[in-house]
Amino acid sequence: MRDDPLMDRVVDLDEAAVVLAERVAHWRSAGLAVGEMTWRDWEAEWPQRLETDRARVNDPDSLGLVISGSAEAELSVVPFRGGWADADFFDGLDDAGALRASDIESAADFAARMGQWIVRAFGGHGSVR
Repeated sequence: MRDDPLMDRVVDLDEAAVVLAERVAHWRSAGLAVGEMTWRDWEAEWPQRLETDRARVNDPDSLGLVISGSAEAELSVVPFRGGWADADFFDGLDDAGALRASDIESAADFAARMGQWIVRAFGGHGSVR
C-alpha cells in the first residue's frame, strides 16, 4: 500500500457514485449521453489504470464521468477523495474551460456542484431532480 499523507478522505467516492447514478436517467431523458463511470485505485502501481468495475478497485482515489450533449458539448468531471475535482467543459462552439472545483466537503456538496456544472455546460438540462 502506498503512503497517503496528503490525500485526506473528505469525499466518499462510493456515495458520490450513488449520487451520479441517481441522476443518469434524468440526464439521458434530457438528451445527454452519459459515459461509464471510471475508478482509479490509489494502491495500483503507476501508471494507474482506470477501471469501470468498482469491484476491481481496492482503494479508490478518484471517480470519473463524461457527459456529452448536442453540438459536441461535453462535461468531464473527476472528483477526488481529497475534496476537489477536475471539472472541464466544452460547449461545442466557442466556450470551454475549467470549472471551480475545490473545497468539496462531501458527496452532497459534490452533487450540488454537479448540478451547477451541468447547467454551465448544457444550459437548461441542469435540473437534477
